[in-house]
Amino acid sequence: MDVNCLHAIADILNMVDDNTDLLDSICHPQVTALTAADKTVVLVGTAHVSKASVELVAEVIAKVRPDTVCVELCASRYQAMRQPEAWQNMDLVKAFKEKKAFLILANLILAAFQKRMAKRLEVKPGQEMVEAIVAAEAVGARIHLADRDVRTTLKRAWRAMGWWQRLRLLAELLFSLTEADQLDAQQVESLKNQDVLDGLISQVGKAMPAIHEVIIGERDRYLAQKILTAPGKRIVAVVGAGHVPGIRANWNRDVDLEALDKVPPAGRLAAWGKWVVPMALVVLMAWGFAVGGAQVGTRMVSWWLVASSLLAGLGALMALAHPLTILSSVVAAPLGVLHPLIATGWISGLVEAMSRKPKVKDFEQLPEDIASLKGFWRNNITRILLVVILTNLGASLGTFLAIPMMFKAF
Repeated sequence: MDVNCLHAIADILNMVDDNTDLLDSICHPQVTALTAADKTVVLVGTAHVSKASVELVAEVIAKVRPDTVCVELCASRYQAMRQPEAWQNMDLVKAFKEKKAFLILANLILAAFQKRMAKRLEVKPGQEMVEAIVAAEAVGARIHLADRDVRTTLKRAWRAMGWWQRLRLLAELLFSLTEADQLDAQQVESLKNQDVLDGLISQVGKAMPAIHEVIIGERDRYLAQKILTAPGKRIVAVVGAGHVPGIRANWNRDVDLEALDKVPPAGRLAAWGKWVVPMALVVLMAWGFAVGGAQVGTRMVSWWLVASSLLAGLGALMALAHPLTILSSVVAAPLGVLHPLIATGWISGLVEAMSRKPKVKDFEQLPEDIASLKGFWRNNITRILLVVILTNLGASLGTFLAIPMMFKAF
């Protein structure tokens, strides 16, 4: 940023103390000034993988010398940034039980995309947030975490999607990994002026508006309110460039943070569906025995067993699972379909975790392995997540494909 621009920011901030009107935008296109009562906020929009953004953040904080620096981080992301080895404490079995495998995998893919883009732009992902924290400490400013808990955001997005949308999202995210290496020099340069991660989500959001609203729209409102209520009179807020328009649009508006922090319960249809499908299968097979006799009933059961077990095993095979895992998915599929409290993926994931126990090197190499599609299958941690997801998908798909075949048994 030009030195004169930085002096202008300082001058305008001093004017605010005298209740003088504040200019909307200050010098740099990514720096905006906002006011509320006796509070002044210098909003810095950044690209999460841009050297220029890192330098901009450091210069603005050093010149403005704010009381508080707000960063686009939640407590869990802040801790992860401060303690990058935290992955080593992840409880995979607990994640299976709580059905978080898909969420963890989606989060890893997003991190992989950001890491690959950062490599192209020669800067560490999220370095501008690290710089904001360091610069804040240097001038004695408070650190204020302004973002919603990433787990809440992911859970709300999850609730907003159906199964088909969830799979589509996973496919879109995986495809983005290959796109990151295909950008030409001009495209790479253009990414330096925007928040690439939010840009990726925005592209996905065009096809899935519900996801865009949760990940971008809701967080715009959340960030605006958290920044507005941050302590101090002089504040610098560092956020992704993609959030700046939304924050400005929601500035000085009442936002219900409590409502945005809640995870909506699963819909009644989803809750009942866990029991309806197994009960419908049992009724259908019982009807086959009662109406068609033992031969028809046996044929219907056989169609269902073969389809669900075969596709569950195929899902494990696609994840390059251990032979024992493939066998366990074949055996567990019928049980997982009939009993809603037993998940085929949980069983196969547990067997995979015992057969190929994640080692320290898997946790150490996780940041590098997720940077490539091959790495997701090579690392024991991510392969277990793939096993859980693909075997669950296979068992469910097999059941739905078996139902029309079961009617043909008559």
